[in-house]
Amino acid sequence: MLNFQDIKKEIFITLKLAYPVIIGQLGIIMMGVVDSIMLGRLGPVPLAASSLGNSLIFIILIIGIGSSIVVSPLIAILVGAKRYSECGVYFRQSLLINVVLSLIMLVIILIGVNFITYLDQPPEIISQTIIYMTIVGFSAIPLMIYQTYKQFIEGLSVMKPAMVISIAANIINAFVNWVLIFGKLGFPALGIAGAAWATFASRIFMALVIMFYVMRSYKYKQFDVTFHFRSLNFPVIKKILRLGLPGGFQNFFEVGAFSIAVVMIGWIGTDELAAHQIAINLASISFMGVLGISQAASIRVGNAMGGQNIANVRKAGFTGIGLGLSVMFFTGLTFLFLNKFLPTLYVSDKNVIAIASKLLIIAALFQLSDGTQAVGIGILRGLTDVKGPTIITFIAYWVISLPVGYLFGFTFHYGVEGVWFGLLIGLTVSAILLTLRFNYKSKHLIQF
Repeated sequence: MLNFQDIKKEIFITLKLAYPVIIGQLGIIMMGVVDSIMLGRLGPVPLAASSLGNSLIFIILIIGIGSSIVVSPLIAILVGAKRYSECGVYFRQSLLINVVLSLIMLVIILIGVNFITYLDQPPEIISQTIIYMTIVGFSAIPLMIYQTYKQFIEGLSVMKPAMVISIAANIINAFVNWVLIFGKLGFPALGIAGAAWATFASRIFMALVIMFYVMRSYKYKQFDVTFHFRSLNFPVIKKILRLGLPGGFQNFFEVGAFSIAVVMIGWIGTDELAAHQIAINLASISFMGVLGISQAASIRVGNAMGGQNIANVRKAGFTGIGLGLSVMFFTGLTFLFLNKFLPTLYVSDKNVIAIASKLLIIAALFQLSDGTQAVGIGILRGLTDVKGPTIITFIAYWVISLPVGYLFGFTFHYGVEGVWFGLLIGLTVSAILLTLRFNYKSKHLIQF
């Protein structure tokens, strides 16, 4: 039986791991916020184009990012079991996998831009979206290298370096945006292309800095964290892919649903698409916060699994869910009370502001569901349970969310608000099913 002191201690440990990740993730998402604010000054069209471009690119990148995340709980399990000598092996094989994945994703993006015209989007948006995606696509390579080093050290419960790097990268992104979007310091005004080049530059910076830090730090020397591949370890590669790819598709099904929602909203109009970008951008800020808790809880569950302390598995998991709910409750209140003010930080167009303010009310309603499902995926990943959550996310978003969104948005003529109602339903279903699965799986482990 857990007492209050046990829970209090677990909350403290989880938050200690989570806060650098939260700040780091917020730093990354703030790049998108700054992009949107700056592009919003150019009008609804560049803002809508960046929304569509980011959605389409992220639906591809998320498979690689989701696959790379599995390294953290795997390393955490090895640490919990005190099998330190194997950590370097997992790092080197994951680096190889992630570089190959980045090249595959780049090719898919470069080919995929040729099919954007078939998405039936406003003509003025399509050309700018193609430019944006083509440039940002090349950032897949440095992004996946960064992810490899980041997930490795976070599996060792070292969270602060990624936080510092993301904050610095955010500053660089904002500065390059200012220079290239508006044509400052003698550079030409590139508009949306300037925002794309800023993203590319900031991701190269992130990869180079984290590589330099990890390779030069004495604490990681024992793991051989360079590009030197001693050999291919096919059992480890197979294990990483077996657990990582389903994790990537979990994220794909969720992010993909939101990306398809962007396409559907584009059928409605440019103002609606711009308003969606504002609302989803703000919702992403709160999501990055809970994602830090998810990552921390995943590591805590992995440590407990490695140490074969199954009671602590449940304690770590449900503590994470409780913290996620707490964070999202307050962000939901913020969206409710400031729903008319927050969009004015992005644009001055009154119609876009009015639409975005209504979407923020729906965003406030799905905060608790979004927080619960995000932590649920993390703690199940800590159990190395990936197949069940993949099925759950597919059903929640592609079988339920998108059809409901289309039904309310177009059949019942609720427009963009109807599409967002579908997203609310999908997130709620996912949250309930993932929580029930963790409860079942963790009980089964105790009985076993």
